[in-house]
Amino acid sequence: MLISRGVAVDGFDGVRRLVLHGPAGIGKSTVARALAERAPRAVWLAPDAADADLPFAGLAELRGMVPREVGPVTAAVDRLVARGRAAEVVRALGPRTLLVLDNAQWLDVQSAELLAFALRQAPAGLRVVAVERTHRVPVRAAAVCGEGAARWGLPPLAADGIAELLAQRGLRYRWAGRVHALSGGNPALALELGAAIAALDHDLRPFEAVPVPERVRAVVRERWAEVGPEAVRTLRVAALADRPTVAVLHRACGAEADGHLAEAVAADLVSVDDTDHVRFTAGVLASTAGVPHAELLALHGILAEVADDPVERARHAALAADEPDAGVARRTQEAAAVARAHGNRALAAELGLLAARRTPAADEAELVARSVRAAVDAGFAGHVERAREAANLVLARSTDAADRVHARLSLVDVSGQSLAAADEEFAHAYAEAEGNPALVAAVRLRESWKANLCDGDPVAARAVAADSAELAARGGDLAVRAMALTMQARMERVLGMPSADAVLARALALPVDGSALGVHNSPAYLAVRHALFDHRLVDARAQLLALLPAAERSGSAEDVTDVLRSLAEVEARAGQCGVALHHARRAVRTTAEAGLSPGPAWCTAALAEAAGGTFERALDYARRGARASEEEHDRVFLSRTLHAAGAVLLATDRAAEAVGVLTRVRVLEDEQVVGDPSILRWHGDLAEALTAVGEEEAARELVARTRAATDHAGVLVGLDRAEGVLTSDVDLLAAAAARAVLPLERGRTLLSLAGVHRRGRRRGAARAVLREAVELFAGLEAHPWTALAQDAADRLAPRPGAGLTEAEARVAELVGRGASNQQVASALAVSVKTVEATLTRVYRKAGVRSRSQLAANRGQQPPQL
Repeated sequence: MLISRGVAVDGFDGVRRLVLHGPAGIGKSTVARALAERAPRAVWLAPDAADADLPFAGLAELRGMVPREVGPVTAAVDRLVARGRAAEVVRALGPRTLLVLDNAQWLDVQSAELLAFALRQAPAGLRVVAVERTHRVPVRAAAVCGEGAARWGLPPLAADGIAELLAQRGLRYRWAGRVHALSGGNPALALELGAAIAALDHDLRPFEAVPVPERVRAVVRERWAEVGPEAVRTLRVAALADRPTVAVLHRACGAEADGHLAEAVAADLVSVDDTDHVRFTAGVLASTAGVPHAELLALHGILAEVADDPVERARHAALAADEPDAGVARRTQEAAAVARAHGNRALAAELGLLAARRTPAADEAELVARSVRAAVDAGFAGHVERAREAANLVLARSTDAADRVHARLSLVDVSGQSLAAADEEFAHAYAEAEGNPALVAAVRLRESWKANLCDGDPVAARAVAADSAELAARGGDLAVRAMALTMQARMERVLGMPSADAVLARALALPVDGSALGVHNSPAYLAVRHALFDHRLVDARAQLLALLPAAERSGSAEDVTDVLRSLAEVEARAGQCGVALHHARRAVRTTAEAGLSPGPAWCTAALAEAAGGTFERALDYARRGARASEEEHDRVFLSRTLHAAGAVLLATDRAAEAVGVLTRVRVLEDEQVVGDPSILRWHGDLAEALTAVGEEEAARELVARTRAATDHAGVLVGLDRAEGVLTSDVDLLAAAAARAVLPLERGRTLLSLAGVHRRGRRRGAARAVLREAVELFAGLEAHPWTALAQDAADRLAPRPGAGLTEAEARVAELVGRGASNQQVASALAVSVKTVEATLTRVYRKAGVRSRSQLAANRGQQPPQL
């Protein structure tokens, strides 16, 4: 299958007339080239903008491409003669030719009319692809190709498509979501933005503004020029508003806003959803670069009067002020406190920074205090630019150790999973925190995160976290102590230490406001993860659903994605495959929009797709997730994502590949000294894959070693499955299937049991187990597993005529219909003993043990001789 621009183009091979249309840069010419490469012969006609008003220019260019001389077509030529010569040009192209008309919007009117006539007379084998740049219905290309032409308006690329497009240029996966949002999925704009990111002298960080190159700015200016000046003013108001709605634009721009919006929608600049929210079709179109400063201040002033939310009005009032103003600063700081109380730390950071900027320089203490709060909020929300600006204000103006440490730690916090690059900030923070237990505890806490995520060293991470908890207790910082104990408990669970639950209980008992901790670093969230590991899925689901609203209010995309990912894992383990997919896809979207590292979300998407989507998409997510985790030096999610890939490879009979991937997981887990097999249950999968490739001794050693390390029921089911396959022990497999708490795990074990039955030539028993597996998977909407089990059942379904002699097939047919041996003997004029002997051979060949099984199998598939 030929794929171009992420789209299969095989389906157009038989289409005689095709119109491709869409905006500039969407990939029309790329698709046309892909089609041309498949044609025996292709002729490419691409008029230029300068030729649009030159009569007959397009036809003259095409005439120069034909293999024989055809008279010229000019304004002086009779109309009938012109048509005849145009038809002759087209016929001369040949019957197996593909004519590509690119940039049809610039084809002159006269050539378009003559080509339309000539193509109606063209040989049946001549195919035409006409490409037109337009945001609306194609006009010129459609006229040339005629009413019967197929039309394809190329859609924008999805975020995954943009990710792959940019990855081919060496850009990190992390930024695909931001580029997708800015480009609206337009490949050409995405490549320009990606090149601008690649040209930076540093690695782009979360929330940092993506540089917009001049070529993209020119596109924005061209697009805005498609609407009138009054509509442009309305669009500028929409671009400046936090959440522009039709009502807000009415209040800001008057009743004419309806017409302006209709104009902008027709030009594909914005869309209006069912809730009347206005959204730009590409984020970069909302750019107000180049708008005069005075006009921006005036528009913010209007929004300060008409915005729906008082906090938003305060924000616009601060943006409308051009000079420090104590009153504006105070009101903006009050709005920041409201946003913080509501859990929206991202908005609190923006408002706090605005308040600091509007604070008169004479009020030094208040300016620094507001900057510190803004830096902490920005660090919590992961907003790099605001954290850096606020931190710089603090570091430039304050000599107080606490202020400076908190400012530096905000820069560490916005590093996210890229903590490996924060060594310099750690060094400065330690130097400035010296002698203050609470401040040192806060620095040590971040160092423990780094030891786990970047260094893959849970032993060191645990030791540093324990030290942080002790220092925080001495310094009286309950929030840091709670997070440090949580980190210590997390590492102790990883290391298989029995004290993990007791440490977590100490963290849970501390009287700390959860909003001060966030979600993903809180003891409540770790308690959910432990419930997940231990199959307490009802508890885990209830706790996660309680955490989700708080995460959504916080403004922290990392919190939201963590909760959504855990919900997806819970639902997948519970057999709610469709719900798991829903949560996983939300996590992927949230990750992309925020510019977070996509590794964790793609890992979860791989697990959810493997449960209820397709194995192909699961493997694609897993492979990209592993690469993203490597880019971020995230060893934790690298292991998890590779395990997801290995499990899919094993399920789809690619055992050799699975061994390679899962062995890498084993190495990573050993390097990280992971001592609790219940956290990432790769052991049974690797043992089963080793068995499949003939490395039975290695499989046996792995099973024995893992059994000695755990008594976790879920891990033991996987080990029993692997050992049952290794030893062909159907009783062990049947018992494991019966004990499996997780529905998908039970189904997987049934598949392994059926495989052992099949290899033992117990085809009837294998079919019975497979029927049970199909019914189980279908009830869970576990589509890939249902297809896998059904395919195995179909391959085992007995065909009464397959491999049977004619006499055996006739006996099987009659017995399958319910005839007794005596009745079969009478019908075939043979003895009963002959029937019995023949039936024995039929049973053996069909893999059944009784007449009832033969009758049941006859209902599944008709006899074939």
